[in-house]
Amino acid sequence: MIALSFDRFRHRLTMTSPGDVLLWLAAALPLALLAAVVVALLSVASANAAEPVTCNGKNLLPGLQQSDPAAYRKILAEAEKTPNGKGLFWKIEKEGLKPSYLLGTMHVTDPRVLTMPAAARKAAADASTIVIESDEILDEKKAAAAMLMHPELTMFMDGTTIRDHLSAEDATLLEDGLKERGLALAAVARMKPWIISSFVALPACEIARKAGGASFLDKLIAEDAIKAGKKVAGLETLAEQLKAMADLPVEFHLQALIETLELGDRMDDVIETMTMLYLAGETGMTMPMLAAVTPGKPGEDESGYAAFEQRIVLDRNKVMAERAAPMLAEGNVFVAVGALHLPGKGGLVELLRKQGFKVTAVNG
Repeated sequence: MIALSFDRFRHRLTMTSPGDVLLWLAAALPLALLAAVVVALLSVASANAAEPVTCNGKNLLPGLQQSDPAAYRKILAEAEKTPNGKGLFWKIEKEGLKPSYLLGTMHVTDPRVLTMPAAARKAAADASTIVIESDEILDEKKAAAAMLMHPELTMFMDGTTIRDHLSAEDATLLEDGLKERGLALAAVARMKPWIISSFVALPACEIARKAGGASFLDKLIAEDAIKAGKKVAGLETLAEQLKAMADLPVEFHLQALIETLELGDRMDDVIETMTMLYLAGETGMTMPMLAAVTPGKPGEDESGYAAFEQRIVLDRNKVMAERAAPMLAEGNVFVAVGALHLPGKGGLVELLRKQGFKVTAVNG
């Protein structure tokens, strides 16, 4: 959800289950928005949104530090090896330009996440231009249209349903998991597994807040900018983000969906742990934490993970850096993207440095 050392990504994934990647992916990418859009389209979660849903997840790291000190120390050691793995907020400078800023975000509505660091709030307020991953998130109808215009990216178009791609046991697991979230399997039967995962990879409280109209951090930043009369620009289209997800092997998505479901209530704990790491700015700890608390299964195929690394992280980082460059060349820009995209040798921080910018972490 937050950060990883990209050049070490594939090695770590040999210890990490597909469900872990889906948890990461659901919180790091705008899939949270897609979940909200699907909920709105199907009108199935309004009852859940009517009453507050308590978030019950707990931070797993204190318990791990007590029960398995060696595993905890390994997480810390791995995090230390992650380039730019500490800090969410970065200053971007080049001679002759007003400074710009880069904020790593989580695409969630958690009130703790929505409370940005004071320095980031001031930078956003003072910036002349706000840049987010996709400015199409400002219009839910436009976001929904982006999905409907590309049904091949989100739906099975060959006449099959999700049941046809799962064993009877896994189909029952999926049906039960969806019921817990107020959704019938029949209502989403033709949807691709990564769309369905949007429902099951986030806590019920997060889904309820989204169904109730709450904005996640990136959207809130953009909405505040619009109210202030600022220019808002996007680095990608929603169609491009949909395409990136759809390009991954369907087998990878199916396995990730089922293993995410198998985590059950423990998934809320993993999300809470991710959130606490994010709030602490310990971006480099997320992937080793996942490897420690939800170890993978022997013999899992790495090809899907390699595709994830390339298509969802590295390819998109390059696109973001290239499209941000002309805007950053004007100075006084505030960029907010998923924190997953910042660290590592292939992260935005390093890519912007290669463009000639001085990029330094900002505290507070």
